[in-house]
Amino acid sequence: MTFKNMDAWRVVLSMIETIQYNAAYLSEIDGKIGDGDHGINMNKGFTLCKTRLEGKKYTLSQGLEVLSRTLMEDIGGSMGPLYGVFFDEMSMVCGGLDKIDVRAFENMLKAALAGIQDIGNAKRGDKTLLDTLIPGLEAYSAALADGRDFPAALDALKTGAKAGWEFTKDMVAKVGRASRLGERSRGVLDAGATSCYLILCAMADTVKTILQ
Repeated sequence: MTFKNMDAWRVVLSMIETIQYNAAYLSEIDGKIGDGDHGINMNKGFTLCKTRLEGKKYTLSQGLEVLSRTLMEDIGGSMGPLYGVFFDEMSMVCGGLDKIDVRAFENMLKAALAGIQDIGNAKRGDKTLLDTLIPGLEAYSAALADGRDFPAALDALKTGAKAGWEFTKDMVAKVGRASRLGERSRGVLDAGATSCYLILCAMADTVKTILQ
């Protein structure tokens, strides 16, 4: 099973609408141990991207490129560059592909992870978006190793990401503003891990609708 790059603009639109819908929730979570502006900044960037893409025909790779550039250039905080690299790496992997299969999508996720790790100093267990992305990718890859098909691998991605995201509630923040709180940061979900979970779910659910 594959999906066409030219049909997958829907994936970008789905991510945008997901962030818009959850903007207040993301800021509410962030406000408990952070600046409280994660939802505001993410909504600003994703909405601006939607405006730039409106009325245009674009592929998945083109949409991801615009989203990446918008997040890197037009939103504040630490998440703009991180998600900017996330989407830029994905865009570069699929840019030359007409059709994207289960392995190509895995390579997109791997590139996104590597890109974030290259520019940041966070690691697994630090209570960041990596604690959603890494277990999600691991579950996806494990599903492929077990011989499961594309839809099943996407379901595994969501399941793994959800487990990682929920576990951030029990973690102590090791990086960023929340790290200053020490043990007081425990008991609250991480905002970046939350937005990452929402984004991965939007991706997975939309890709499932366009598989052929």
